[in-house]
Amino acid sequence: MQNHNVNVDDAWDLTSLPVLDKNPELEDTVSIKIPANGKNGKPGQFNMLYAFGIGEIPISISRISGEHIWHTIRSVGAVSAALTNLEPDDSICVRGPYGQGWLEIDSGHALFIAGGLGLAPLRPAIERALDAPSVQVTILYGTRSSDMILYPSDLARWREKAQVEITVDVADKNWGGHVGTVAALLDKIDFNPETTTALVCGPEIMMRLTASQLTRMTVSRKNIYLSMERNMKCATGHCGHCQWGPDFVCKDGPVYCYDKIADRFQFREL
Repeated sequence: MQNHNVNVDDAWDLTSLPVLDKNPELEDTVSIKIPANGKNGKPGQFNMLYAFGIGEIPISISRISGEHIWHTIRSVGAVSAALTNLEPDDSICVRGPYGQGWLEIDSGHALFIAGGLGLAPLRPAIERALDAPSVQVTILYGTRSSDMILYPSDLARWREKAQVEITVDVADKNWGGHVGTVAALLDKIDFNPETTTALVCGPEIMMRLTASQLTRMTVSRKNIYLSMERNMKCATGHCGHCQWGPDFVCKDGPVYCYDKIADRFQFREL
């Protein structure tokens, strides 16, 4: 069961930390490693990362490793571009962790469904589930093209313990796998809807289609969890930018049980 009472006192104050390592992931995407500073966070939570003199943005925790955490960042604006240009020994300001994380699955079938960069917030939950002896793990991942596949070495390693299926929107001459939506991959796997918990992260249209397909396959809405990322600015529910119905996504989310949000999730963000 999720705890929906965020204690902001448990989060970091704005803290300057060194960048310890940097991994290129895609042409416009990198992962950076920083000290956990005693606040590792939970799978599905996020931190506010501040680029000096430019601003801050929310970035999900993409790996929790001992006393270190990783964030995977795509360069899409001024702040994210500055963050992706950081190098080891540079400084970054961090506050967090914030938000509600993924449900921890300790039995049954864990079904992880990701689209594009949505694999990043799911990666810590996947790795935790793979370490649980009583959990069967299936990973479905969709991306635009084969050269946009995130974490290929992780996907290969996960295949040793889990069923992993990958699809692309557009195939090139080097791709011989599935082509189409990630929701269509659900037809390729066998699972018992009564013992399956699905964790879904990606573009909203992909999550909407996937949640609808899961419910048609009789997975309970109470066993489907989605990660929303709508206009989060302050991370503490004070600025109002991420208000969504009665909730503030930064503190009541970003992870939601589908049963709670199914009705309003049918409406696109403006």
